Amino acid sequence: MPQSFTSIVKIGDYILNSPVLSKILVPVARQYVNLSGYRKLGLRFDDLIAEENPVMQKALKRLPEDESYARVFRIIRAHQTELTHHLLPESQWIKPKEDVPFLLPYILEVEAANKEKEELDNLEVSK
Repeated sequence: MPQSFTSIVKIGDYILNSPVLSKILVPVARQYVNLSGYRKLGLRFDDLIAEENPVMQKALKRLPEDESYARVFRIIRAHQTELTHHLLPESQWIKPKEDVPFLLPYILEVEAANKEKEELDNLEVSK
């Protein structure tokens, strides 16, 4: 079974709360993000999450209309940028402070609802 986003968030929180792990892994993660180059295409991290699963589909439906439009615009602009083999001008790059999770709260909400539904569906009544 693939990992849920809830477990990934818990692992991330554990790493950030551990001084030794955060001292080692946070600089590595920052360097990885810089080298990945998605910000130079105008994308935010949550734009990279694959849409082909039911949890993501439900989360996208819960996304506010303006945020959904902005996400689609960023993805289309990144595709166009890739087709022309150019990067966006530096003024249009996504800055680290702008790269905040906008979709993750909705994904976690959907996963919690799915877990609750599964628990209720498998409820056993005892006398």
